[in-house]
Amino acid sequence: MTPVDSSQAGTRAWTMVPGEHMANPVGVVQGGLLSAFAIAAMSSVALTNRRGHRVEGTNSELKISFLRAAPVGQRLTCTARVVGGGRRVNFAEAEITDSSDALVARASATYLLTPGEVRSAAGDAGSRPA
Repeated sequence: MTPVDSSQAGTRAWTMVPGEHMANPVGVVQGGLLSAFAIAAMSSVALTNRRGHRVEGTNSELKISFLRAAPVGQRLTCTARVVGGGRRVNFAEAEITDSSDALVARASATYLLTPGEVRSAAGDAGSRPA
């Protein structure tokens, strides 16, 4: 997977060309690989979209809909964006398209964010909430 576009805040695009070793028994790209592609793209934007600061967090939910087969050897593009969130949660969506811009899959995910450095009531830096 290769990042190709991060020019727009809150959005990232990635590409890949899956090989035959990534095919299922019917000869098309395996759905688990498409899921991994989508989650990687969504993670890259959901965990770096906090006012330009990287945050720690984890994916807590993923939903993906496979809309058409993705042929092996064809360039796939996954565009992910943050669609909402707050201090503790980010919501992201992604679309995977093939080289003819046909929609292959659509995904959504929820990320639970872990605060990094937090100030205590006394103003001390570095304490973490319990």
